Amino acid sequence: MNPYEDLPEKAFWRLAVANKSMFDISEIWDPKFRISTKSKIVTYGSCSAQHIGNAIKDRWFNWLITEKAPGNCSKSLARKYNYGVFSSRTGNIYTTSLLKQWTEWALNKSTVPDEIWEKDGRFYDPFRPRIEPNGFESLDELKFSQQQAIECFSKSILNADYFFLTLGLTESWFNKNGYEYPMCPGTVAGAHDESTHNFVNQQFNMVLASLKDAMQLMREVNSKLKFILTVAPGPLTATNSNKHVVVASMASKSILRAVADQLATNRSYVDYFPSYEIINSPMFKGVFFEPNLRNVSSYGLNFVMDNFFECLENKYGISGESSKPRRSQRIKTANEICDEELLDAFKK
Repeated sequence: MNPYEDLPEKAFWRLAVANKSMFDISEIWDPKFRISTKSKIVTYGSCSAQHIGNAIKDRWFNWLITEKAPGNCSKSLARKYNYGVFSSRTGNIYTTSLLKQWTEWALNKSTVPDEIWEKDGRFYDPFRPRIEPNGFESLDELKFSQQQAIECFSKSILNADYFFLTLGLTESWFNKNGYEYPMCPGTVAGAHDESTHNFVNQQFNMVLASLKDAMQLMREVNSKLKFILTVAPGPLTATNSNKHVVVASMASKSILRAVADQLATNRSYVDYFPSYEIINSPMFKGVFFEPNLRNVSSYGLNFVMDNFFECLENKYGISGESSKPRRSQRIKTANEICDEELLDAFKK
């Protein structure tokens, strides 16, 4: 006898992968939590996180939106102004340190810096540089919107049952005074200054510490809050690491994946959903990528979310309405809002 003799089929590559069609591979996720259709789920993180919220809603689950568009706003206009992209209008939260920064603001552990960017007579929020497509008309309008987003992010923390976070990047930009930007100054607006702005390619310990701190702060005010982590499957648009973008992407995603694994393994209130593996593993042969080999196709996104809900249903069943999506509202990638992709425009 040896420990391998009684392991299930999913433990063996030949049985679980090599002998199957990629579309018959099952049990890729063993969900830790029994999520019901009434559970309040908030979504934040990198570009691909924005699809998770809509998939949750389309399968009759409770996607908690804490910052809603004005009542007379059309769906297209609301999306243009970043309503209904994440649970509140934070914009992309690419790094765990940026999540910690937002958490500290939301829970009054620190204050938002006074820095404002101006371009062509319009005003831009350095911490949500693309939240208003053409910038704000006045400083007062910007400050009001910024404070509203922070308050709504706070409501997400206080009211949610599950915090669904997509980890996106390790590369980051900091002000010398210690605060972080979601985008390098000078890309959307502002001006890059080497004496003021520091590039930090975050390593494992920094990424892990920031995420642990953010989670602890959230659970101090909402002890029932649980976290579902995933890693954005797409490679970097551009890298400032002086490495080839392929190598930089692998390094970044490997760190994020290792952090997620450590937290999900060692904390009862953290789970990891393998969207990164579904898109990038050799068994799926890259079929879910668009021709640019970076963006995930709508088919791939739907395949990922179908796996999420099927695994939940197979283990726990579904309480409440059916988890089958409204087919007319399946995920489409054309409307993806991704700040990082702007970097591609700067290659001369």
